Amino acid sequence: MNGPDRQRVAFTVNGEDREAWVLPHDTLLDVLRDTLGCYEVRYGCGEGVCGTCTVLLDGEPVSGCLLLAVQADGCSLVTVRGLAPGGDLHPLQACFLRNGAAQCGFCTPGMLLTAWALLRHEPRPSRARIRRELVGNLCRCTGYSKILDAVEEHAAQAAERTGGHG
Repeated sequence: MNGPDRQRVAFTVNGEDREAWVLPHDTLLDVLRDTLGCYEVRYGCGEGVCGTCTVLLDGEPVSGCLLLAVQADGCSLVTVRGLAPGGDLHPLQACFLRNGAAQCGFCTPGMLLTAWALLRHEPRPSRARIRRELVGNLCRCTGYSKILDAVEEHAAQAAERTGGHG
């Protein structure tokens, strides 16, 4: 619904053109979940410190709870569903499962998207680099070791597939 205070925003979500009428104070998280039905984007702290609401904005991880929907107008967004369109698992998701890195699953979408963005920029990061990149994503279940193992495994498998070039 549009109204006097609402503004139309349009963006691509997981490869699909979407639009919504938003109020100036509507967060990207609220619009994705409540208006567009992207329930895989979760609310955590509402303060941008837990990483639960992470989405990729033009390929970079952002906290959906801190970004206003109007700031994403014209951008490309990827949620965890967008990693592997068609319902299959992305190889990184398979590594998370194999390594037990997805226990309760609450932090998993943010962890996956943040790790995926890192690996696009740096195909073979050190364990310390992975740890630094994931610092904004809190996990209560795994102790992080299994998550780090999964990201390292995926990076090694990707390097094997491409002959060592990421």
